[in-house]
Amino acid sequence: MSSFWCNGEWLAAREFPAAPLDRGSLLGLGLFETLLGMDGRAVFCERHLARLAAGCAQWGWPPPQQQFADLPAVMAQLLQRAGLASGPARLRLTVTAGTGALADLASGADRLVWLSAAPLAEAPASLALDIAPWPRNEHGALVGLKCAAYAENLLALDRARRGGFDESLFFNTAGELCEAATSNVFIVRNGAVATPPLASGCLAGITRGVLLELAARDGMDCAEVALRRAELNLADEVFVTSATRGPVAVARVGERWLGPPRLGPRLRDLWEAQVRRSILV
Repeated sequence: MSSFWCNGEWLAAREFPAAPLDRGSLLGLGLFETLLGMDGRAVFCERHLARLAAGCAQWGWPPPQQQFADLPAVMAQLLQRAGLASGPARLRLTVTAGTGALADLASGADRLVWLSAAPLAEAPASLALDIAPWPRNEHGALVGLKCAAYAENLLALDRARRGGFDESLFFNTAGELCEAATSNVFIVRNGAVATPPLASGCLAGITRGVLLELAARDGMDCAEVALRRAELNLADEVFVTSATRGPVAVARVGERWLGPPRLGPRLRDLWEAQVRRSILV
């Protein structure tokens, strides 16, 4: 079974182009999206494609949809071919820079647009968060982009897991809460839900955006708020969100244990219902 699609062709892993001179391979110059596959469909696909197109526009690249208009259908076919048409799966859509001069950001004619699919493990009941020892730069050139240059996040995750944690939490250079290495973060205090604003340097996560909409529709007190260490330390609940896991409760931040979540499970129920609705459209 093929589990890769690249530039319009179905490939087995051994057939995937190495492309050693592609600036995506050489320099990490590429953009990507990780999507949840559910029962043979890509969840919130249009939102992911819109974010990817915005990132491409920022770099002056044509969006992959311009070259391949049928990407949602390709994702559905990929899940079928990979034997992942039932239940959850992980989809990744990547756009590389292709070959080109080192100082030229232009997209090469040989760039790769590729998709992969893989099984997805069940989300954990809760997570433990480490605090990254270095800040996220909220003024950096890559803010808001799902960039293939992922080393900083991987270093933070490796440090966290060596210390017995599952995820790593970043503050920005202003000392404000930003995001986790692979997820957005929310806190709950006195029944109010808050998440850092995009100005903090965090990614505009798809699940983050969906939850903000769902919480407002449900009548919850939920807002984007600049948060500092003191607010995190006083939080009654903390949870993180990602495309493949949805909202997941945090049991521990550093050495501080949190009590049982109350609003987090409600938001997870709302998210799961929205996922089900999205694949029926």
